[in-house]
Amino acid sequence: MRADAARNLDAVLQTGARLLAQDPRTSIAAIAQAAGVDRRTVYRRFKTREDLMAAVHVAKLDACEEVLSQARLDKAPVVVALHRYAEGIITVSRRWPVDVRQVQDEAAAARLGRLIEQLDAFMARAVREGFVRPGLPDRWARSLLVHLTTIASHEMPELTPAQGADMVAQSLFTGPSST
Repeated sequence: MRADAARNLDAVLQTGARLLAQDPRTSIAAIAQAAGVDRRTVYRRFKTREDLMAAVHVAKLDACEEVLSQARLDKAPVVVALHRYAEGIITVSRRWPVDVRQVQDEAAAARLGRLIEQLDAFMARAVREGFVRPGLPDRWARSLLVHLTTIASHEMPELTPAQGADMVAQSLFTGPSST
C-alpha cells in the first residue's frame, strides 16, 4: 500500500472509530468528510458502514493484542504487568473508542474471547500472588479491571495514560483513596 493510501486508511479507520462510537448510524459520507478524504475512497475499501465498523474492530483488536503481548501478563511482576496493560489499553481505547464487545464477525469474537481469557488468567494469578483478595465471584476482578480502564480512558480524559494506569492499579489493589 502506498504511504498516502495507508495514511488515508488510518484516518478513515480512526475517524470511523470516533464517530461510530458516538453514533453507530453515522454515514460513510460523514466519516469520509471528517477524515478529509473523498467518500469514493472510503467506498472503494468498505462497501457498507458495517464493513467499516468490522475493520475498526479488527484494528482495535490488533492494538489490544499488542498491548497484552507487551504487558507480559504471564511473566512480568503483577504490578508491572498491570500498569503496562492499563496504560496501553487506555491509549488504545482513546484511539479506538468503539466497544469491541459488539463485534459481529465470528473470527473477531474468537479473538476477543482469547483476550478475555488472558485477562482472566492474569487476574487469577493476581489473586494467587495476594494482590487481589480471594473469594470474589468468577470474572469479578477482570470485569472490574475492564471497567476501571474504561473509566480512565473515557471519563477521565484529563489523566495521561500513565496517570490513569496508576489510578487503575491503586483502585484495583488498594481501593480508592481520598487523596
